[in-house]
Amino acid sequence: MSHATPHHAPQFVRLAEKDRARIAFVLDGAPAEALAGDTLLTAILMQQRHVRQSEFSGKPRAGFCLIGACQDCWVRDENGRRLRACSTRIEAGMSVVTNAGETR
Repeated sequence: MSHATPHHAPQFVRLAEKDRARIAFVLDGAPAEALAGDTLLTAILMQQRHVRQSEFSGKPRAGFCLIGACQDCWVRDENGRRLRACSTRIEAGMSVVTNAGETR
């Protein structure tokens, strides 16, 4: 029996603070939901397994240092502005693109 995590399962599972206000946002063109106070990293990883694809290797990345020092969690908003997912708070209506190539 395999205990591998399915590729479509979220990376994070919320265990506490589930009663915070819900915030709607758009992730790669699809409607998504986060909770008030979540970082983009948390909001994204509550939806999917990785934050983005590496521009160097094309392999999935899920953040590394989680303190804004490593450059591993950069995503973009719908206007192409780079956002550091680990230190940017989610905002209502925000539209996030995890594949930088989609905004060029």
